[in-house]
Amino acid sequence: MAIERTHKITLIPGDGIGPEVSGAVVKIVEAAGAAAGVGFEWHRFAAGADAFEQTREYIPKALYESIEQNKVALKGPVTTPVGGGFASINVTLRKKFDLFANFRPVKSLPGLKTKYPDIDLIIVRENTEDLYAGLEHEIVPGVVQSLKIITEKGSSRIAQFAFDYARKHGRKKIHAIHKANIMKLSDGLFLRCCRKVSEGFPEVEYKEHIVDNTCMQLVLNPYQYDILLTENLYGDILSDLCSAFVGGLGLVPGANLGHGCAIFEAVHGSAPDIAGKDMANPTALLQSAVLMLHHINEGATAERVQNAIEQVYREGKTLTRDVGGQSGTRAFADAVLEAMSSPATI
Repeated sequence: MAIERTHKITLIPGDGIGPEVSGAVVKIVEAAGAAAGVGFEWHRFAAGADAFEQTREYIPKALYESIEQNKVALKGPVTTPVGGGFASINVTLRKKFDLFANFRPVKSLPGLKTKYPDIDLIIVRENTEDLYAGLEHEIVPGVVQSLKIITEKGSSRIAQFAFDYARKHGRKKIHAIHKANIMKLSDGLFLRCCRKVSEGFPEVEYKEHIVDNTCMQLVLNPYQYDILLTENLYGDILSDLCSAFVGGLGLVPGANLGHGCAIFEAVHGSAPDIAGKDMANPTALLQSAVLMLHHINEGATAERVQNAIEQVYREGKTLTRDVGGQSGTRAFADAVLEAMSSPATI
């Protein structure tokens, strides 16, 4: 089919397994788009240590400009040094473009056996403040202070995002997750904002759970939850916990959304221990690309890709090692491409 429209997308392949999984995802997205007359123009940029070697900048100015112009980016995992080095590329980009909503759907894939079948949770996480504001200093030698920043603006708009999503997509229940029994001012402000926003959505059941209790309740019975509305740190921890319900971090997508730009990325890290070995599972980044396709109003192409992913998992013949298979990154991607040509996914 002739290409009728083309989308300009900023692509950050990442490092570690990033180039492998992003390469597989680009190949699949392009094939799905071509079948619907949709083309993609990828503007590729390195970030992190790789970018610093090339440009002496961890996030090149040209990358910032590309995201500002294209409004949409697809990002592979980028290694963040632990206990030193440069700041998290993920956090820096979210703050730079005010991507205040981190959206992480956690949904079971057909055919994949887990301890918790048929999971369908959504984590809506505030993305710009809390301890991730990165405001730390050493008061005296041996004493370091990190500042937890919670604002009425940040709390209100993430709550509004969650309730708007629930109304639009027919979700019935939202739990605000907090530790207001201890952090009475900061988490207390977050809860007051959530309560106020909830008043405008009487059709959505609103509840509140303390974060440590939430962890226990999730393990005991994750089906009691629908949407988890969280501050930044709690959402990061809970999304990793919930990913275990559906098979691990290699499966869960993520979107960072603001009023002007959006960056779509996998939840998992760069896994340097398996980089270059054709072992990585591209499913998380591929499902993140599905979210991206919906965001740019290419729903038919998004569904084509998602249906193909689910067909490959349902058949279970070409899965990667992290989910019990024996296939590599390339073989899995080829299986998804083949599935897209079958009548079931057209």
